[in-house]
Amino acid sequence: MSLPYQRDLILRAKELRKAATRWENHLWYDFLRTYPVRFQRQKTIRRFIVDFYCHQAKLAIELDGSQHHTEQGSAYDTERDAVLSGLGIQILRFTNWQIEQEFPCVCAAIDQAVQQSISRKENAL
Repeated sequence: MSLPYQRDLILRAKELRKAATRWENHLWYDFLRTYPVRFQRQKTIRRFIVDFYCHQAKLAIELDGSQHHTEQGSAYDTERDAVLSGLGIQILRFTNWQIEQEFPCVCAAIDQAVQQSISRKENAL
């Protein structure tokens, strides 16, 4: 089943893919692109665009740069997380520093979240 999204965000999502940060590119090209479970970059969901999304695991990954650490950025993230959680989507957040300094740990955390989510879905059947 497809997630709801606003069509007018598709062009913005494409722009964001082309202008990815070095941390987004690092996570994508060095891990998620070849991960055995499919991830999408800059996925539109409702009125938001998430950095990475795995439909099979219902998992969104957000990389938080400095704009997320402002009062306005934090409020926006809280609102977005509530909407996504309401759709049954788990959100993992990592800072750019974590991508740069703790990349193996980030990859392990993503893998663990994907495997746990898929396992829960299979057990529910």
